[in-house]
Amino acid sequence: MTVTLHLRAETKPLERRSALTPTTAKALLDKGFKIYVERSDQSIFDDEEFEAVGCELVPKGSWKTAPKDRIIIGLKELEEEDFPLVHEHIQFAHCYKDQGGWKEVLSRFPRGGGTLYDLEFLQDESGRRVAAFGYHAGFAGAAIGLMAWSSQLTTGPLGPVEPFANETALINTVKAKIQEGIAKKGRQPKVLVIGALGRCGSGAVDLCKQVGLEDSNIVKWDMAETAKGGPFDEILDADIFVNCIYLSKEIPPFVTKETLNKPGRNLSVIVDVSADTTNPFNPIPIYTVATVFSDPTVKVETETEPYLSVCSIDHLPSLLPREASEAFSTALLPSLYELPNRHTARVWTEAKKLFEHHVQRL
Repeated sequence: MTVTLHLRAETKPLERRSALTPTTAKALLDKGFKIYVERSDQSIFDDEEFEAVGCELVPKGSWKTAPKDRIIIGLKELEEEDFPLVHEHIQFAHCYKDQGGWKEVLSRFPRGGGTLYDLEFLQDESGRRVAAFGYHAGFAGAAIGLMAWSSQLTTGPLGPVEPFANETALINTVKAKIQEGIAKKGRQPKVLVIGALGRCGSGAVDLCKQVGLEDSNIVKWDMAETAKGGPFDEILDADIFVNCIYLSKEIPPFVTKETLNKPGRNLSVIVDVSADTTNPFNPIPIYTVATVFSDPTVKVETETEPYLSVCSIDHLPSLLPREASEAFSTALLPSLYELPNRHTARVWTEAKKLFEHHVQRL
């Protein structure tokens, strides 16, 4: 059975990543898939790159009226519209963990007879996600955290940031930026990463190493260190706190507004890579705004110095869109190969069962 994939153009502002890349699209075409690619004015990949490997280009937004047998694949959530969804969709939908507006998002699928295969919950036999942007999310989050720390010491809150052409350009920019902060502070910043053993945390740690932070300034915490339950005064001793955990249940908060007002706080930047902003169990319940690249941090009102800001961008890997897309799409490829047998292939049947479970919750 020939599977037809329709790669929709992303509409989230500044989202330049892609669920398929020219490399992975060609691999699927070679396996007999048919692929339509919507023209995009914001993807890191040019339309011509897809066309060159044999994909058929179609207008942006044409997925809405595409034949029902096409599987619509994308990354970020759909635009906030209300029409019923009739297709099978592969995407991140952010509606399985009681996020704000989850019912409105999810209900569109059963109303139209459509199906959601949520990328966040495609899992292998061991329960590990088959593909994740975690590494590049942590990498980019640590980069923004370091730039924000330096900026607060020198010129004020961090201004707009834009996606980088490649990893080298990002590292060189961060290196130059933190030297300004080090000159002002007289020392390197101390960075605490919680969730350091996971994909996301390892990305944050790697970024810190690649921009020249000494090992003694990179504090790595994981489940063992947080087992006693927060809040944790140790977070206040760091200059930058990078939260990289995967939140699956209610846990005690890592920091609170009360702990932030303790005297002697060094902490001036929090990067909530997990970005569970609207989750009622968010372990960093000190902010309510999801930030964006054009305004990457939000001030936290405190009674003590120094100035404290939070970065809560929920698509941090877009800072390195080409590398992040290639890594994610390549990891996803073996599961995509199984789409012709999706009604029996475990990774897809489990994803559909989870979808049906949450539909019942409606």
